[in-house]
Amino acid sequence: MRITLTRPDDWHLHLRDGDMLKGILPETTRDFGRAIIMPNLVPPVVTSFDALQYRARIIDLLPEGDDFLPLMTLYLTEGTDPEDVAMAAKTRTISAVKLYPAGATTNSDSGVKDIDNVMPVLEKMAEIGLPLCVHGEVTDPSVDIFDREAAFIEHVLMPLRTRLPELKIIMEHVTTKDGVDYVNSAANTAATLTTHHLIINRNHLLVGGIKPHYYCLPIAKRETHRLALVQAATSGNPKFFLGTDSAPHTDPNKESACGCAGVFSATNTMPCLAHVFEDAGALDKLEAFTSLNGPAFYGLPPNTAKITLTQQDTPVVFPAKIETGDGPVTLFNPDFPLFWRVS
Repeated sequence: MRITLTRPDDWHLHLRDGDMLKGILPETTRDFGRAIIMPNLVPPVVTSFDALQYRARIIDLLPEGDDFLPLMTLYLTEGTDPEDVAMAAKTRTISAVKLYPAGATTNSDSGVKDIDNVMPVLEKMAEIGLPLCVHGEVTDPSVDIFDREAAFIEHVLMPLRTRLPELKIIMEHVTTKDGVDYVNSAANTAATLTTHHLIINRNHLLVGGIKPHYYCLPIAKRETHRLALVQAATSGNPKFFLGTDSAPHTDPNKESACGCAGVFSATNTMPCLAHVFEDAGALDKLEAFTSLNGPAFYGLPPNTAKITLTQQDTPVVFPAKIETGDGPVTLFNPDFPLFWRVS
């Protein structure tokens, strides 16, 4: 079997910097035309100048002849200048701003502690039509880690939506039925879904021993939530689109007493998704999820290039690890054989 799709985009991607960037960048550019690049470097990408410099470093490392387009974001802090954001948007230096609750995930310590302190920025974004990408979890230690997405929706997102109904919001890496239901109900709101959250539940992480390469934030949830994500992804609903949240960490940093959160899936995402959509009887919806819905929400045209996925009789062999100058990075293992490949 062969299916041809508009070349996909990744609307949530971590590329890191330096030797790690050099090592893992080709794993995305091989299949994807564009990607929203996360700004949580050390130090983070907080100004338009930072974004210009980071984009230049990415472009300098592109494989020869590659037309991949990095879509940059700014890391929202309580000191972010609304006018700098507006200037960066006007010059198309950035495509969105990213809200990290302080301490929610990797390199998020500079994030937002009180959303009231960033309202001038959010008001400016609503005025100019610049999207806000949200890591949707509270960091209150009294809230169970499996409930933090639902608590964020109730205590942060719903009040923000009431205050700024015109602000375009992307609730990134949704992991719960609560998130799916909220996105379905809210105007000017969309969601990205990751490859790994469509495939794993919390049993993959915890049963038979802790599996560090399945540890991510937001953490994988119950099977009932995974099924809700699959239904949303395969429905054709334009509110849902692919954001892999592919997040490389070297093996020593994952396989440690306090391992880093993140799943690296750039290399095999499209074959994994073809499996998921075929299993759901929804291969005809794969193009919308990977290639059409995201550009439509961001106000961009779809890519003009195409890719072809071919199904073969024997399992496709992917590398277990990607070797980088920073160290080895383990590739996401979906825990089932993959028979699809990008040809």
